[in-house]
Formats: sequence, structure tokens, C-alpha cells
Amino acid sequence: MGREVPKTLANPAITADQAKALFEAMEKQAVFVEKLRKVLEANNYEPDVVKSAEALEELYAELAATVAEKVRALVA
Repeated sequence: MGREVPKTLANPAITADQAKALFEAMEKQAVFVEKLRKVLEANNYEPDVVKSAEALEELYAELAATVAEKVRALVA
């Protein structure tokens, strides 16, 4: 995902609607992984598992921010 999103955003044919849909998907994943991390923490999973969930959460948040920038650029 970390490689595909930037590649998709670099495509000059991407439309604002496509970028918005991608943003919504990244936001949805970020929210899901945040909930997952909280469940893992609450159930005392191994620290490595929780750290992996935190890293994934950060990745999706960063990707969502990157896509949001593209959406703003396309809409402007």
C-alpha cells in the first residue's frame, strides 16, 4: 500500500473523484487500525504486536494526509 498510493497519485490521469475515493479508503483503514491497536493494547498483546499495529496506523494516517494534499491540489 505504501508504494501503490504514491504511484496512483502520480498518475496524471487521476481525477478529483478518484482521489477523494482513495482518501476515504485510507481514512477508513486508519480508523480501523486505530481501533485494532486499542483492542490489542486493552487485551495485553505482546508489545511487538502492538508496535506493529502502531506502525500500520501511522502508515495509513500518512497516506491519508498525502492523498488529502492531492485532493486539494486537484480541486483548486
